This record gives sequence, C-alpha cells and structure tokens, in this order.
Amino acid sequence: MQIGALGDIHGEFDTVHLIMQRHADVPRWVCVGDVASNDGEYFAPPAPLYFIKGNNEDFDVLARALGGVPPAPLLYYLPNGGPHVVGPWRVAALGGTFAPSWYNTAPAALPPSKGRKMAAGSLKLGKSRDDKRRHFVRDEVLACKALTAIDLFLTHEAPRPFYPQGRRIDAGKTVLNDVLAVMKPRLHLFGHHHEFTDTVRQSVRSIGLDVVTKSYLLVDAETFKTERLDT
Repeated sequence: MQIGALGDIHGEFDTVHLIMQRHADVPRWVCVGDVASNDGEYFAPPAPLYFIKGNNEDFDVLARALGGVPPAPLLYYLPNGGPHVVGPWRVAALGGTFAPSWYNTAPAALPPSKGRKMAAGSLKLGKSRDDKRRHFVRDEVLACKALTAIDLFLTHEAPRPFYPQGRRIDAGKTVLNDVLAVMKPRLHLFGHHHEFTDTVRQSVRSIGLDVVTKSYLLVDAETFKTERLDT
C-alpha cells in the first residue's frame, strides 16, 4: 500500500483532485500545510487528506476543527503534537512557522488576527490577517520530543541547513533538528519553501516537498520507499 504526500496547496484544489483521481488506489494522503486559498477557502478532497497548519491558513477554521468541526468532509486537521494515526502510521505534527518573539507563549495564548484590512491580493492570507496562531511554540516542540515510535514527522518549516533556491541565508530552524535528533522518525516531510530536496538530518531522511502544482510523493507504507512524480 502507498500513501500520498502533498506539498503546499495554496488553494490549488483542482490540481489535488486530478492527482487523487490519477491515483485512485491510494487510500489516504498527507499534506505539510498551507491548504487554504488566499480567501480562506477549504475543499472536500476525493480521498482522505490529513494536513498540518501552514502559515497561510484560516486559523478560525482550524480552531473550529479542534472543536470537532472539520473544514470539509475527508479533510482532517492534525494539530501540533500527536501521535496521530494515519493508516498504519503513527504521525507527529509541528505545523506553522518559527517566530522567536512568540516561541515561549502558550499555544492557547497566541493572539488571533487583529482584523486588519489589506488591499486585495497584497499579502497572503495568514500574514494579511496578522494572526499569530500561524506559529508553533516551545510547548509543542517539547510535546513532539516526548513522542516515540513515530513513523512520519510532518512540519511546515525546514530543518537546518536549508538554503532555498541557492540563497546564502540558512532558512532552516534548529528546533526541528533538535526534535529529529530525539524523535528519530522513519521519515520527515516539510514544505513552506516550495522546493524539492531529499537529504538526511540527524540520521533521519528529510524531504522538502514542491508546491503541489509541481510534484508530489507516493510513499510505500511499509518500506518507506518514495516515488516523486511530476504533477
């Protein structure tokens, strides 16, 4: 059996439908975040899709999901921590982005949007709404470090070192390396940078996924052998 893995979606719901229809034999999929469109819309996928938060979501929708109201049928939000069960896998989640100024805040204390109105199309959803719920925090990192026997670790941010598109500034986050070193999952997937990479971090295979309109992965649920396919 294979499980599919998608990078950032950013509202490209028709693309996801085509991918899932192309692989009707794949029973479930995972996603590394940024599912919503810039208008905050979500969708009902044709197969079960389990996703973590990105930095450009509608965080009111995710809050309702925590209260038992899913965004749409077959669309399942995985809050930070775990373990979550996805088919035969034990999955850990650390969605969102790293912000030093908010890192020591309790998850429930991250402030929602101030309701700022920006010019249409000027910024992506999460940033235009100034919503601090888009970040992960120390308590969630510690919760992930306490998990054992994890098959798949999903994050939105990248571990270090990570130089997107050959830039000189390392965009990776050390806290993710720290989690990988302790958790030792069988596979780590991340997104955010919309660039495919396949490396090893802290002795763990760590794959950065393209935006969904470029490529996606199929992962053997037992051996974790991966196949990258162009969209």
